[in-house]
Amino acid sequence: MYTTGLLGNTLIMTVICMDSTLQEPMYHFLCILAAVDIVMASSVVPKMVSIFCSGDGSISFNSCFTQMYFVHAATAVETGLLLAMAFDRYVAICKPLHYKRILTPKVMLRMSVTIAFRAVVFMSPLSWILSHLPFCGSNVVPHSYCEHMAVAKLACADVMPSSLYSVIGSSIIVGSDVAFIAASYVLILRAVFNLSSKNARRKALSTCGSHVGVMALYYLPGMVSIYVAWLGQDTVPLHTQVLLADLYLIIPPTLNPIIYGIKTKQIRKKIWHLLMLFFYLSYQVS
Repeated sequence: MYTTGLLGNTLIMTVICMDSTLQEPMYHFLCILAAVDIVMASSVVPKMVSIFCSGDGSISFNSCFTQMYFVHAATAVETGLLLAMAFDRYVAICKPLHYKRILTPKVMLRMSVTIAFRAVVFMSPLSWILSHLPFCGSNVVPHSYCEHMAVAKLACADVMPSSLYSVIGSSIIVGSDVAFIAASYVLILRAVFNLSSKNARRKALSTCGSHVGVMALYYLPGMVSIYVAWLGQDTVPLHTQVLLADLYLIIPPTLNPIIYGIKTKQIRKKIWHLLMLFFYLSYQVS
């Protein structure tokens, strides 16, 4: 799955960056989403593979906190991008005549910077609070990567401020994003049902359904894992907690290139041309 996601996201980024015709806001956000997916998956999967293959589960203190920062910051950026893409689809479908006037390059840049800034503002205090706690007991993280709550449990001091900040911050970010995403898709569906063509309605519903499905696979395991670690750590088996925390880091980066990229006609066509060119050049060289 990691290899599939890595190749798929790299291919999406390459096609969008190389083709001057794919410069609409949707492709801009899709390119950033592909880059974030690579960072998010690459922050945890290589180390997980190393643990399974060699049994070497050691990681330095600084590396652990660096991994934790990038993993959680990337997830915060990803949810912001999903919101931006939902807004893009809302404007494209519900206000098509005003699309270029609303989503100007300046607006897109501001949205991208705001998404990144929000992730940094959320993660910096969280990492700072946790890194200044004393760790004097067990140094074994009961997880497949340095997940915040798993690392916090190793501290020899009160972790309530750090844990509370994590739960409240995650709830605010995800809750607000999901609310606006849901509102966008409700308005989109209302516009879709007003279409006269049954084929157009079916196509739009299929696209919206696949988007919502991928979002559900991202948001549900992620938020459930946070609340389980906070409230149900003694009742939910550890392997279930680990599985939930791994799902939202591995599955979305694998499915996003397919749902948002390859299912898009323009990108699918460009990818096909790029692959044909690659095979042709490989044949000429050999």
